[in-house]
Amino acid sequence: MAFVLPGLIYYKTGFLGPKGKRIFLFFRGFLGSTAMVLLYYAYQVMPLADATVITFTSPVFTSLLAWIFLKEKYSLWDLLFTLFAVTGVILIARPPFLFGSHVTGIEGSYSDHLKGTIAAIASTLSAASTIVILRKVGKSVHYFLSIWYYAVIGLIGCVIALFILNEWRLPHCGRDRVFLILIGLLGLGGQIFLTKALQIEKAGPVAIMRTMDVVFAFILQVLFLNHLPSWWTVGGALCVVASSSGTAIRKWRHSVKKAKQREI
Repeated sequence: MAFVLPGLIYYKTGFLGPKGKRIFLFFRGFLGSTAMVLLYYAYQVMPLADATVITFTSPVFTSLLAWIFLKEKYSLWDLLFTLFAVTGVILIARPPFLFGSHVTGIEGSYSDHLKGTIAAIASTLSAASTIVILRKVGKSVHYFLSIWYYAVIGLIGCVIALFILNEWRLPHCGRDRVFLILIGLLGLGGQIFLTKALQIEKAGPVAIMRTMDVVFAFILQVLFLNHLPSWWTVGGALCVVASSSGTAIRKWRHSVKKAKQREI
């Protein structure tokens, strides 16, 4: 909120937005902040790489939700990419009814791993819903105002949740407090750079480059958390990256084709 507020004042966007768009902005803020909370929970109870890979099924679910709610085209290719994404999630979750009662390669208890998987999937669906809402709103609302709703509703929701859970306290360790500040700053930086990237480049190349998050998650997990991913996770990651990259490339080629037709 502190970083976005100057932008709102500079661009004179107001704090509420157009009357007809406020309900969409509210759900954008609610679903966006919910997605982030669920993702952080998934990071706590399951390996970093596993949670990151699952979140990259978002483009596939975005296409599915856009077909349902925005009546956008959904082809057999999109269905194939969806099946690839689901296969990737199954390889990471490794449910006992498919892989047997003794699931190998799980960090910690399988119960926590399953909870983390469910949280990551719910986070992905919330994030995909957010993107669909942003498409519905279009360019009629400044992107700073969209981030403002995300920040305000996220703050209110987290404060209420912390009081209910009786967790309203700072960590005892000073280093953890620094990490919390870094999470906020780096998260905001990610939002700003992603928004800027989408302003100067088409969504397809940006989405493809974002799949590098999976590579970085594997590298950082090994370097800093000393946890080697299992071959099941690697296989799941390949399925998810293939599906998300395929979805992004198809959308990119479709938009380029439409642009050329307009020029003709």
